[in-house]
Amino acid sequence: MKFLENTKLKDKILGFVFKTSKQPIRFKDLLVANAYHNEGMHVDPEKLGFRMIIKNAYIVYTVVSLIVLIPLLALTHALFEHIDFHASIIGTVLITSAFFIVFQYFHSCIKDKMAKSRIKEAWTIHFPYFSYDKYSKKVEEIFNEAMKKEVKKNDLQSYVMGKLAEA
Repeated sequence: MKFLENTKLKDKILGFVFKTSKQPIRFKDLLVANAYHNEGMHVDPEKLGFRMIIKNAYIVYTVVSLIVLIPLLALTHALFEHIDFHASIIGTVLITSAFFIVFQYFHSCIKDKMAKSRIKEAWTIHFPYFSYDKYSKKVEEIFNEAMKKEVKKNDLQSYVMGKLAEA
């Protein structure tokens, strides 16, 4: 879904596929999610206040798949028309299995896109004077340092903000 980066269509798809909570994301949850996301790990959707509506995910995925498959099927129809029907059956089985295998990849990608979107949204609340793109790695380093020093949850925000101000 690289082609949908920073477009209104991406926002509409994410809004259709996911239900989001109106509750703000807590500071520590944001820091943990940011660290996981920067490390390429999957973020817990519950901590970021969203969940996937699987029916809507299948609808979007099916529409995108049909946009790709219909022209492909139109091009290969003449070829399969003259080949033994067993090859058509095997092709159908392979396309069907690929459809469901690729859905898992789509599912993972769209969850990551939503996680990043929610992180950026919470970032503007907790770090209004620090851009996400410039400071997310720095905040991750500060957070990891705070976890090593076992900074208490109550002191975490002032610790991170103090370290950011020094940088």
